[in-house]
Parts: sequence; structure tokens; C-alpha cells
Amino acid sequence: MLDNPSLNQSPIQVRRALISVFDKTNVVELAQRLNSLGIEILSTGGTSKTLCGANIPVIDVSDYTKFPEIMNGRVKTINPLIGGGILGLRDQHSKDAEMHKIQWIDLVVCNLYPFSETISREDCDLAMALENVDIGGPTMIRSAAKNLGWVCALIDPQDYSTISDELESGEILFETRKILSAKAFGHTAKYDTIIHNYLKDEKLSDNLSITFEKHSEMRYGENPHQLASSYKIPGNTEPNILNATIHQGKQLSYNNIMDADGALACVMEFDEPACVVVKHANPCGVAVGDDLLDVYTRAFNADSLSAFGGIIAFNRICTRDIAEAISKVFVEIVLAPNFEPEALDIFKKKKNLRVLGIGEFGKRAAKLEVRNVDGGLLVQNTDTKTLSKNDLTVVTKKQPSEQEIETTLFTWKVLRHAKSNGILISKDNTTVGLGAGQVSRVDAVHMALRKGGKNVKGGILASDAFFPFRDSIDAIKDSGVKVVVQPGGSIRDQEVIEACDEYGIAMIFTGTRCFKH
Repeated sequence: MLDNPSLNQSPIQVRRALISVFDKTNVVELAQRLNSLGIEILSTGGTSKTLCGANIPVIDVSDYTKFPEIMNGRVKTINPLIGGGILGLRDQHSKDAEMHKIQWIDLVVCNLYPFSETISREDCDLAMALENVDIGGPTMIRSAAKNLGWVCALIDPQDYSTISDELESGEILFETRKILSAKAFGHTAKYDTIIHNYLKDEKLSDNLSITFEKHSEMRYGENPHQLASSYKIPGNTEPNILNATIHQGKQLSYNNIMDADGALACVMEFDEPACVVVKHANPCGVAVGDDLLDVYTRAFNADSLSAFGGIIAFNRICTRDIAEAISKVFVEIVLAPNFEPEALDIFKKKKNLRVLGIGEFGKRAAKLEVRNVDGGLLVQNTDTKTLSKNDLTVVTKKQPSEQEIETTLFTWKVLRHAKSNGILISKDNTTVGLGAGQVSRVDAVHMALRKGGKNVKGGILASDAFFPFRDSIDAIKDSGVKVVVQPGGSIRDQEVIEACDEYGIAMIFTGTRCFKH
């Protein structure tokens, strides 16, 4: 390493380029322009065949190095003539280059086979994955990106025209080389990250590597003064909001994506036909049943005031009848696995409505959830714990009915998608009243009661964490709520149980909490 390194910031001329790309978009056009400018082109493998097929003069790397590709192509560009030609500092290493007959390579055009596609193949095992790890490509890219004072690294076909235009003027500017160097290191970083995550056994390992690729730029974030973009996991093709087919409507905003993602996560909880209405990241209306139109009607009417301008999600095909019902109200987004053609025709009359086809989906898979904090990240696995009847413990004298047990399980599925402190009241597999995001549990109880009104009579009230005092039970004594569901675990559990016994209310312990901060 140099003790006192310097950096050339002057424009550079390009006399020799090395081209080796997986993504061959516009590579022929680029090579033609390079050739027209008298720039010598080195190339390898499939890229060389592509360029030769277009009648572009190319020197094969093996002919250039006088060393053949060996070991089934594992070793081809790992050669001092290549590495030295890219890495050498023109103002300091000329004697070394002359001594070893190294010629300068001024432009490296290279991008990598997406490793995510390899590991997504059904027949991919560890041996296949490792065989598809590129060594020479990242080495060339990193070498060019490191030596940005003298070399330009070009990995993105979208930048080909920029480089071509600058070369037409005779030189590549330093600022251009610096920008492209950053993109090049980002390209190899993403590549290495995907490999790292594939190979490691522990999800929450000592070193957490994450990488995403830009999905779309947005007008703004949560508020108009905030910049925002969406990013997706490379190679991800799963049913989700970012992969959805937008049948109609404007580009999704930051808040649209957040709310739609929450709606989809909630509707994925159910095997039976379900409808979820979300407003500001909370499920304000949810219902399940056999008739999807009836399910939609119950879900929307659970809190029609909050549903105004909300997001509606289904886990079944959206039919013409449902589309006609939705067209009578104002909502931002409708999402479903797919839509009947007649339904799409009806929605076309609602110009501001966004319609998203998610594709067929099942239950949510366990994944890592990442949240920013100042200076770092919080990482946890997604809460996909599903309660069954066997997980429930009745702790009061009053016993719930089988129907109430069923509604209890339904209520818990919905509640874990509401912000804590959260209280949800449901009846007949339909939400009635939600109190979410409150700083005290009893306040959440009062909100749920107010939202539900007279409909809470005969309902099931679920709490996402234990009751610290009996005041919440005292608050519902005259409401007609028949069953209370909570995790249990408070030092005052007995006091709360006794309050339920006093009012003839059944209480069930789940033994698990479902906070969502």
C-alpha cells in the first residue's frame, strides 16, 4: 500500500475497455460506439460471442493474456495482465507495467449474474449455489471502482449513454467516475450480501447484512416535506404489495404501501373468506364467513366512519357484486388475489381508486422484521403465532360457549395487527369496536366501547396484554360483553378474575401477548 496516496481527479481518456456482462441490455450499442471511437475491446465468454455476432472487433481475454480459461471457466480473468491493467496507477506504476508487459484498461463494463435467481431455483442445492458464485467479475468491478482516479467502472446499462456521450467529447470526468464507482461497490455489496444470507445458519447472526434494490421513487414520504423511495428484496417474487399488479390508479404513496401491507398481512391470517378494512395502519373492520359479499358488508359497516378513505383487502377473488358495493363508497385501495373482469370494468369508473392484484397467497411466513432506531436497527422475527383452542385457559366460573371460543380465536388474529395498547371487541366473527394506540389500557377499553356502541352487547373483548388493574373490567360491567380474553401474567390477575366473576363475565387466558408498537 502507498504511504502517501494521491488521487487523479482529471478527466481520463479511454483507449482500452473490458466488457463482461450478464445483463446484455444495450451492450452491443455501447460496444459499437466504443469501436467507432477507436477503443480496443477485450471480452469474455458469452459477451464476446454476442459482440462478435454483431460484427464488432473483440479480443478474447484468453488471447490477450496468452492463458486459456481453465477449471471449467473458474479461472479466466484472474490474471496479472487483467488485474494490473485495471489497478495500476498511471503516474506511479508505469515501470512495473512496462516490465511485465501490462497494458492499461481504462473502462470496465461488468455486471453479475443475480445470485438470488440461482438460489430461488427448486433444484438448487449448496453445491449449485457455490458453483454460481462469481469470483472474477466482482474482482474486476472492485478493482475498477477502487482505481476511479484512472479507470471507470460501468455496471448499469442505464449509464451507458452517459459514458458514450462523454467519450464522444473525448474524456470521462472525475465526478462521473466517482458516481459510477459508488454504484459499482453497491453492486458487489448487494451480491455478497445475498450470498452471506444464503450461507449463514443463524437468522440473527453476529453480523447482519441486508440489501434491497430500488422499487420506485415516490413524490414524498409520510408527509410532503419528506423524501421517500420504496425498495424490494432482490429476486423476491412472493405475493406482496411491491410485487402486486396495479390494474388501475396512480402510483402507490408511502402511506398507501404501509396501510396496504398491513391490510394484506391481516387478511392472510384467515383460511375462510375474509375482508379487512384498514385505516391508518389499524384494522377498523374485519369479518369472515361463507358469503364474501356479506363478509365485506359486515367488515365495512363495523366502523363505516373510519372506513372512509381506507383500504379494503380480500383473500378471495373480488366479484362484480362486491365491486358494485364498493363503488358506492370512497376508499383508496382495493386489493385481492385477483378480480373478475366485470369487477375491473366497474372499478374503472372510479378514477382515483387503486386496484391491486396480489396473486394467490396463503398464510404469512416467518420472516425478519427490521425497524430503524437512531444509530442502529431492531430486528425480530414476525409474529406468526396462531392460537388454537388448546392454548386457551378459562380462569373464571363462567364458561364461554363454543361459538364464543371461535370468535375469541378470530378476535386474537385481528388484534395482533392493531397498535398497542390495543382492545378489540368482536361478535359473530365480525369486529365491533377497536381501541388502538392508547397510552393506557383502560382508555383503549373506553374507546372500543364507544366505537362499538350498542353492538358490543354479547361480544368478546380481547386485550393485547394483561390488565394491570380491575378498572377495565369495571368499565365493561354494564356493556353486555360476555367474554374477556387476555394473556394473563399480572400480579393482580386474581383481582381481575374476581371482578369478572362478580359481573358474570367469562375470562380466558391466552398465555401469550400480541403487542404491536
